Amino acid sequence: MADVRVGISGWTYPGWRGDFFPEGLVHREELRYAAEHVTSIEINGSFYALQKPSSYAKWRDETPDDFVFAVKGGRYITHVRRLLDVETPLANFFASGVLALRGKLGPILWQLPPNMHFDAERLDEFLDLLPETTAAACALAARRDDKLPDDRVLAVTDAERPIRHALEVRHASFAVPETMSIARNHGVALVLADTAGRYPRIDEQTTDFRYARLHGDAELYASGYTDAALDDWAARVRGWSTEGQDVFVYFDNDMKGRAPFDAMALLHRLGEDRRSMR
Repeated sequence: MADVRVGISGWTYPGWRGDFFPEGLVHREELRYAAEHVTSIEINGSFYALQKPSSYAKWRDETPDDFVFAVKGGRYITHVRRLLDVETPLANFFASGVLALRGKLGPILWQLPPNMHFDAERLDEFLDLLPETTAAACALAARRDDKLPDDRVLAVTDAERPIRHALEVRHASFAVPETMSIARNHGVALVLADTAGRYPRIDEQTTDFRYARLHGDAELYASGYTDAALDDWAARVRGWSTEGQDVFVYFDNDMKGRAPFDAMALLHRLGEDRRSMR
């Protein structure tokens, strides 16, 4: 049976306090509260800096047993190195504690910068480096450099599991059949990104799961989704699921605090209201 996950991109937003997060809820309880209302969350801090194994373990322990995290790959790899000569940065990323999520580790999200043009060779070589299993991630992590001190390294896994990857492109030059072919060859999902028309909207199945990021259909990062729009997304998700594809949907329209409410509304339409599952 296909697994459907709906959630939010990050959870640490001061503007959500007193709105989604109840008045008086202490900061350290915000993840626990959010995880009671959605079925998955993207970890965004990993995009900006390497996190600690203790942080990943803490997030794992603060969420329900059936919860799943997506993890955003580091911008040093995607935006600074621009996918070139990234074997060591990838080793550092996977050594930094990602595997501490254990069975709660969902897809790794790799978001490319808007000014990065399609380069078939570069993309193919990068996707070829991505580990497809936790054992492969451990082997890659062993090749880390000395930027990570030993007390901030986790290069072992509690079990052998597959690792999924999703790619979000942001330049129109990627909207070509060769991109789809490369993604299929590596079993990587191409993100269906809803960006108010700012970036390419690629709706193409390239592996056994679908990954959608809803940044706002009218105003990027800000606008909420109407009932009609949520109905349409629910129909789309049901269609993917019926085809046997696992589905991951994340609302990133966080600027005005709409993301968690839209995620809960979509879960309700899918009959997977988190509150009714407790």
